[in-house]
Amino acid sequence: MDSSTIAHLRKDYTLNGLRKEDVLENPIDQFKRWFAEALASQVLEPNGMVLSTIGRDGYPHGRVVLLKDVDARGFSFYTNYLSHKGDDLAQHPVASLTFWWPELERQVRIIGKVEKVETAESDAYFAVRPRGSQIGAWVSEQSQTIADRKVLEEKWAELEAQFANQAVVRPPHWGGYRVLPHQIEFWQGRPSRLHDRLCYTYESNEWKLERLSP
Repeated sequence: MDSSTIAHLRKDYTLNGLRKEDVLENPIDQFKRWFAEALASQVLEPNGMVLSTIGRDGYPHGRVVLLKDVDARGFSFYTNYLSHKGDDLAQHPVASLTFWWPELERQVRIIGKVEKVETAESDAYFAVRPRGSQIGAWVSEQSQTIADRKVLEEKWAELEAQFANQAVVRPPHWGGYRVLPHQIEFWQGRPSRLHDRLCYTYESNEWKLERLSP
């Protein structure tokens, strides 16, 4: 594929509009509404989101992770605290989240500060993960260089034997983060690239809603 082919890839969005009078006052409630609609529409991995952090090198780093909880406090996901993303968040505890639901022609962007979730909350989530995923959290020194896949397979066999006939406890280096939103933008695709963008910003202990130009 040459660059001219890529340049001519485009889609006109025609499914829905987004008006200020149709959205909820609280953006987290609005997110829950849209998320429920994504679930109902059988969007592939509706909880998949791009987590963007700031690295020690000063560059933005993005990767797809899975949303595991959303409540009045914010948006939670789980990972290895010693991974690249964990190191980024230790140095710069801010992040952005981006959801893309092409079946609904919708995008949600969230930015805010980040905190670790409570230990008890991480323990509770780890306890309901599949056993294979629990062992995998012990096996992987996430983001570290390894010689080959055999390293993982050998460590897996060793830890599977170690935890035989007993519950797998949560590794101390693994747990949750919560993004505390400062700004949440809802994007709805519209024809002729005149997209609808409604942006909530938290100011003076309340959410302010504005329409942005596409």
